[in-house]
Amino acid sequence: MAVPEIRPEQSIELLKALHILTRDGKLNQDSRRKLKQVYHLYHFIEPLLEEVYAEKGDLTLADHGAGKSYLGFILYDLFLKSKPAGHVYGIETREELVTKSRDLATSLGFERMSFLNLSVEESIASPELPARIDVVTALHACNTATDDAIRFALHKQAKFIVLVPCCQAEVASVLNRHKNASFGRTALSEIWRHPIHTREFGSQITNVMRCLQLEANGYQVTVTELVGWEHSMKNELIIARNTGKPKKSARDRLEKILVELNLEDLRGRFIGQD
Repeated sequence: MAVPEIRPEQSIELLKALHILTRDGKLNQDSRRKLKQVYHLYHFIEPLLEEVYAEKGDLTLADHGAGKSYLGFILYDLFLKSKPAGHVYGIETREELVTKSRDLATSLGFERMSFLNLSVEESIASPELPARIDVVTALHACNTATDDAIRFALHKQAKFIVLVPCCQAEVASVLNRHKNASFGRTALSEIWRHPIHTREFGSQITNVMRCLQLEANGYQVTVTELVGWEHSMKNELIIARNTGKPKKSARDRLEKILVELNLEDLRGRFIGQD
């Protein structure tokens, strides 16, 4: 029996394997919420995939920090399954998750999916991946894993980058480490004086600097919310389109933020070494 919320082209077996559907093919309240989030994210990504496919008649997509490859499977199932070309790569450092994803792809007959047990450095140089990747995604990649996905995407000259960051702690730790020095340096240090503000501001400024980093490297950036805040607090969706026109003004602003907020320890991550 069809479930009204599920798209007709969607693989029921995949949804069961991802625990979006129960074993008897039903939706409970929690899985209905998950399905809504999945389709909402797909709503943002589908036009990007359509644009690349219309241009090339092909598509390469890499999902970085893939975990159980939830996103990669959904994108393949809804978009690439019915097309003659296109490939999804799931990149993950936990070998057991890579093995499970490979087994699931085999059982579903998703032949144009590859799952690679690689670190960021390994994935950038690996012959198992093409020299260029059209679309790079990272869904809820924790802390610096989002930055790793950005670095990978820049190396691969991705046309589109889609990020849903999660659990940003690195910038907050640097703010905290230099807190006393910052008090004498700028009145803005009051923004992160208290621990809860350090965490929240650290998370916010991390994504601000990521956007400037992308603009400095030739991307046009859009930032929006993924789903309603009642569903998830990790809700920021960053979509970047490669224009091939780096913005010096974005790099200059990024430099100034690093200096003003006493975050120069992180220069290598966001700007690189000159």
